[in-house]
Amino acid sequence: MTDPEITLYRLQACPYCERVVRKLKQYDLDYESRFVEPMHSDRNAVARLTGKRSVPAIRDERTGVTMSESGNIVDYLDRTYGEGGAAGGA
Repeated sequence: MTDPEITLYRLQACPYCERVVRKLKQYDLDYESRFVEPMHSDRNAVARLTGKRSVPAIRDERTGVTMSESGNIVDYLDRTYGEGGAAGGA
């Protein structure tokens, strides 16, 4: 079994993070959850990844995309893995 190509940086019980989780599950995408520090100023891993400390954030190794903000991530997943998306059905 290979490692998931999508890594989700998230907080426990974060509604914005859960929105992204629901979308990942909708498309049956394997992903790795990395829970980050609750203190915004301590989220160094996320800052190194996206340049911001906000969550959720994802890294999709398949496409090379890194992004944050739940709305942007959901739109990206719909375009990329939804019906008609370039990676959809793969």
